[in-house]
Amino acid sequence: MTDRLPHEKGFHISWDQIHRDSRALAWRLDGKGPDDGAWKAVVAITRGGMAPAMIVARELDIRTVDTISIKSYDNQAQSEATVLKYPDADMMGDGTGILIIDDLVDSGKTLEVVRKLYPNAHCATVYAKPKGEPMVQTFITGVSQDTWIFFPWDMALQYVEPYRGKD
Repeated sequence: MTDRLPHEKGFHISWDQIHRDSRALAWRLDGKGPDDGAWKAVVAITRGGMAPAMIVARELDIRTVDTISIKSYDNQAQSEATVLKYPDADMMGDGTGILIIDDLVDSGKTLEVVRKLYPNAHCATVYAKPKGEPMVQTFITGVSQDTWIFFPWDMALQYVEPYRGKD
């Protein structure tokens, strides 16, 4: 047994990787909207969903982009999901034609809040953990529940010890 902390089972994502995976998400969503395959708008779940949402919006030529700000983490500890900022109500309606984009679905608590607010929106994430998968309609990569994903906006370049041993 090791003295490794749970978050040390890490999956490190580079800027290049998040860009490639977000483009793959866009390709998967292309032509799947309710308006002859088109989407009305992209709504990013801030903050993690902003980079993927920008890439999806660019790839699918969607010019209407908004945000919903939901706080569900304090550093690496999950907390109760709280909406801090809502997207434009007139645009959102019940969510029909709206793509909700986030970087990751973990427990699904954040997307549970979104789906209650906008039941007809299409929720898509780049990465998904098993507990959260039922809350998302489209995702690119599944990871185990006990994996901590390190996104490029959360990291700095530094030395990291090998997974096993110190040699």
